[in-house]
Amino acid sequence: MEVLESENTGQVKYAGFWLRFVAYLIDDIILGAIGFVISLPFIGAIIFSGIALSELDDGDGSKLFGIAGIIGSVLLLIITITAVGWLYFALMESSKQQATLGKMALSLKVTDMEGNKISFARATGRYFGKIISNMIFMIGYIMAGLTEKKQALHDMIAGCLVIRA
Repeated sequence: MEVLESENTGQVKYAGFWLRFVAYLIDDIILGAIGFVISLPFIGAIIFSGIALSELDDGDGSKLFGIAGIIGSVLLLIITITAVGWLYFALMESSKQQATLGKMALSLKVTDMEGNKISFARATGRYFGKIISNMIFMIGYIMAGLTEKKQALHDMIAGCLVIRA
């Protein structure tokens, strides 16, 4: 495997846990604002279904339709928010900038193990690899503070590095 080298110092500077954590907080605030705007129509649909549900006559089974509307709206909201998060991270990290807005703010970028830009497919694998990092009580994220190349579990799964630009 080729050794990464920085243009200035001859050595790569890997982004550690705390830098990555702050970048994620920035991204989370951005995604939270986007998610809030996206969720407004869904919340309206849920409220409308709830109002309709309360006005329906119980004798003809029509309440089931109102309940289905609420559940459908909630599920569609979850799918939409998940898709927005996935596209935000995967598109931005596989872009020319190689970073989300949070990473850009801290001069970080995502690369493959040789320092090259990652593909959308690899960025997608990295994003969904975070599910495993979450499932094991966030230990997958903590690994970024403990490994030699400051890789979290999802970075190892996708063969990626997060470096200081």
